[in-house]
Amino acid sequence: MKAVAFVGFKKSGKTTTVEAVARVLKERNYRVAIAKSMHADFDREGSDTWRFSKVADAVLVRAHDTDAVLFKAKDINALFSMVSADFLLLEGFKSIQHVPKVICARSEEDVRELNDGLAIAVSGVIASTGIKEIDGLPVIDATKEPERLADLIEKRAFMLPNIDCGLCGFKCAEMARMIVRGEKTLKDCVVLSSKPKVTVKIDGQVLPMKDWVQELVEKTIKGMLSAMKGYREGRRIEIVIRED
Repeated sequence: MKAVAFVGFKKSGKTTTVEAVARVLKERNYRVAIAKSMHADFDREGSDTWRFSKVADAVLVRAHDTDAVLFKAKDINALFSMVSADFLLLEGFKSIQHVPKVICARSEEDVRELNDGLAIAVSGVIASTGIKEIDGLPVIDATKEPERLADLIEKRAFMLPNIDCGLCGFKCAEMARMIVRGEKTLKDCVVLSSKPKVTVKIDGQVLPMKDWVQELVEKTIKGMLSAMKGYREGRRIEIVIRED
């Protein structure tokens, strides 16, 4: 799954930009997911769903206009693992460091303040002023040239595992910046480029694991199975756990 974060301050045009890009990608027959980071509490204190969430692990809501699942993910990796899509568009998430970013800005000062080395383009309100480039970044008006911005995202979007395994010699944030600068590619990410010895999938989504975790899982499973009657060595062992 490829990803890109649209970051910017309030009223900078993030939602409009994300919407425009998502529409073009959908027209190109991609599966698109959108994640939005909000500063306000999603579930109002004292509401029915808020009360339910205090005694349940997850709360399902069926409304007239939409359905929702309310839960608390342990971390950002767990949250994104819930998604199955070709492209994940993130609105907000300024602190995220393992995906490239499109800066939605109102001024050049905003761009320089928000650029942490992961920016691949500038859009939002400032794009309507006619500025074509800021500090080497192309300025693209998503309301007039959504296809151009979508083209760029098709080419440059990515998402690193965000596990800081160190196998490539860098943390994911460092590797992400080098990929954005063109100094590295996704092939330089050992986790993404190598075929793991042990693969664990949860509802079809691969759970990234460091080498030592893979080794631990392998030895634990083989150790338990070797004591069972009928066990034999095999090149491939499959275990499926269903929570029905």
